[in-house]
Amino acid sequence: MENLVTMDLQATYQGKKVFLTGHTGFKGAWLLQWLRLLGAEVKGYALAPEQAEDLYNLLAGDTLCESVIADLRDAVRLEQEILSFQPDFIFHLAAQPLVRLSYEIPAATFTVNAIGTAHVLDAVRKLAKPCSVVLITTDKVYENKEWLYPYRETDRLGGYDPYSASKACAELVINSYTQSFFNPATFEQHQKGIASARAGNVIGGGDWAKDRIIPDIVRALRTSQPVTVRNPQAVRPWQHVLEPLGGYLLLGAQLAGKPLEYGGSWNFGPYAEDNKVVEELVQAALRIWGSGTYEKPVLTGQPHEAGLLKLDISKAVSQLSWKPQYTADAAIAETLHWYKFYQEEPAAIQQFTIGQINAFIPHED
Repeated sequence: MENLVTMDLQATYQGKKVFLTGHTGFKGAWLLQWLRLLGAEVKGYALAPEQAEDLYNLLAGDTLCESVIADLRDAVRLEQEILSFQPDFIFHLAAQPLVRLSYEIPAATFTVNAIGTAHVLDAVRKLAKPCSVVLITTDKVYENKEWLYPYRETDRLGGYDPYSASKACAELVINSYTQSFFNPATFEQHQKGIASARAGNVIGGGDWAKDRIIPDIVRALRTSQPVTVRNPQAVRPWQHVLEPLGGYLLLGAQLAGKPLEYGGSWNFGPYAEDNKVVEELVQAALRIWGSGTYEKPVLTGQPHEAGLLKLDISKAVSQLSWKPQYTADAAIAETLHWYKFYQEEPAAIQQFTIGQINAFIPHED
């Protein structure tokens, strides 16, 4: 079975049309740059970047793709853009991605994440050509009982906070559309490969989102303030952004070749030993940066956030031949090195980012 080592992703994506939602976001901008390095023709669909320092702007994203600035909730516009482009691949990353913000805008979070996914799949229904579709949800789609058992793709979906629940709803939408309109039994009629990818707690350079631990650390370090650690003992499956993105690209490539075999849901996360508590990540980040302090204030009245979450990645490892390349420590180091380089040489950050992608070369054991 092929993996990122033996599969030539460039042969899969070079010259192909890739429709990428969420291309102006953190993960989307990394994937956009990678797709362009592979020679793909990319059309992006997303809201405008929010600030000058957003990775999309630092990578001169408008030069990398045909960029459509529009809302996922605009079903008519989304359908027009997909059908006029006639994509070979669709990667759906656009979302309201923040847990704490979802408590402030719960209805909008459900609309964007669940109904927005339905809008993508509605457009795919009308696409009269073969297409491989990878829809990105999150590791938080599971009914989290905060136990040591890692969650498998077949485990019960749930979600305490609106963000997690909205992504679980998106998974139900994906499953319903797959069964109703893209059923494997009728593949010869629709010719669509449909898969969902579940990854979370992704870290990497260029993330400036509010209430995410790495951006919070970097903002504090840049202003010589102590890092505020909200949930120091929360356990998370930390992974560098290139890990799941490599998984998405591999999944898309395998879907194109064997859509009936590679449809369904897939977890992408680190090995079990690389699950770290938040405080360990903060300590490692400060060591790499070379300065800084942190504090653990006693907070009251805070919205609920999960304390323990682990993913079982055995399906991706055994069936997709995907595997993590970086340890958690290496992921943290790569991430902090990006921010340190940006601090010192901001004009050269695109080449540094490309260098990190090119250096992410999986190896055989």
